Amino acid sequence: MSLIALGINHRTAPVELREKVSIGAERIAEALRGLIALPMVREAAILSTCNRTELYCGMQDESLDLLAEWLGQFHQLDPARIRPHLYSHPNADAVRHMLRVAGGLDSMILGEPQILGQMKAAYQAAADAGTLNTSLSRLFQHTFSVAKQIRTDTAIGESPVSVAFAAVSLAKQIFGDFSKQTALLIGAGDTIELTARHLSDQKLGRMVIANRTQETAHRLAVGFGGYGIGLDEIPAHLAEADIIVTATASSTALITPAMVKTALKARKHRPVFMVDIAVPRNIDPAISAFEDVYLYTVDDLQEVITENLRSRQDAALQAEEIIDIQVERFMAWMRGQDAVAAIRDYRLQAEQEREQVMKKAAQMLAAGKDPQRVLEFVAHTLTNKLTHGPSVQIRQAAESGNLELLDAAMELFNLNSR
Repeated sequence: MSLIALGINHRTAPVELREKVSIGAERIAEALRGLIALPMVREAAILSTCNRTELYCGMQDESLDLLAEWLGQFHQLDPARIRPHLYSHPNADAVRHMLRVAGGLDSMILGEPQILGQMKAAYQAAADAGTLNTSLSRLFQHTFSVAKQIRTDTAIGESPVSVAFAAVSLAKQIFGDFSKQTALLIGAGDTIELTARHLSDQKLGRMVIANRTQETAHRLAVGFGGYGIGLDEIPAHLAEADIIVTATASSTALITPAMVKTALKARKHRPVFMVDIAVPRNIDPAISAFEDVYLYTVDDLQEVITENLRSRQDAALQAEEIIDIQVERFMAWMRGQDAVAAIRDYRLQAEQEREQVMKKAAQMLAAGKDPQRVLEFVAHTLTNKLTHGPSVQIRQAAESGNLELLDAAMELFNLNSR
């Protein structure tokens, strides 16, 4: 069986395409069922975040075109449109890729910790859907262990660098002092919570958190001295907000040009800083044309992010060394699984031969044959049956000059000389 990782991410595709192939949590189970139904796919998991959508599969062969075709069809897109933006990694490279992703080495922000939680969610979704077997399940567990080792043994997570931190840093460049500013944060996930924490640390004047479930928004906001509202209340509070950060799973825009036009008029055109971290986007991109709006997407944060990465570069090199070792350990386990299957088949064959000989021996004893002669029959017949196949293969190897197989046979059967 081959392990395959196939996907699209922030390095290979713009946000406009990534949002079209994003798979929301509500469709993951459906996608997994469709993926596992493909003829060559034996096990599967899907990781889909704002920066990447990746398929992890155990396959009968490396049918990459089959996966690309499925991804396009699932989203009702022409596969030819997404194929140039896809990357694929087979076997050891797939293992390396998953370890790097979970360790934050393949993220837009080097070493960001949220991806590990998203990887764990991908594993749980696949486990719940029943699309994991031995290899992928073991790989996920190995991935989580290695990610923890990277966090423990390197300094990759020590600098306060994340999409949320980058967004707040960029807002700081525009406003300088946050003490008189109001922030409207839309969503209630990890990214919004981290953004709220960074803003609170910067002494933000006032915070409003909006979420589909107002109770959840209120519970999060209270921890930062703010208050929560429902998504339907956003238009009423938009004019108050100097800083707007969105990160929800909504498939439609929550902030429209008409809403912003009304808010800007009420604000007397005081500037508004907006960051849309969501994929699909929560803020209509047409709003970027408004003179008094500074609108950024996750892709626009790259410059800010780069400035805060230097302290993590040495740690990343150490993490890569850990990954090199751990890839080989997992591949050794995979090779061991192949050996287990071979040993199981060989033992089954030997047991079948034994059953046949024992059945014949029992018939001989029942017919009154001398027990000593029956024992000799059993020993002679079993010896011949168990050595016949290997003997034929060794003889053919000698006749064809296959010295490599002869040497392997010497080692396998613990023989002293050829």
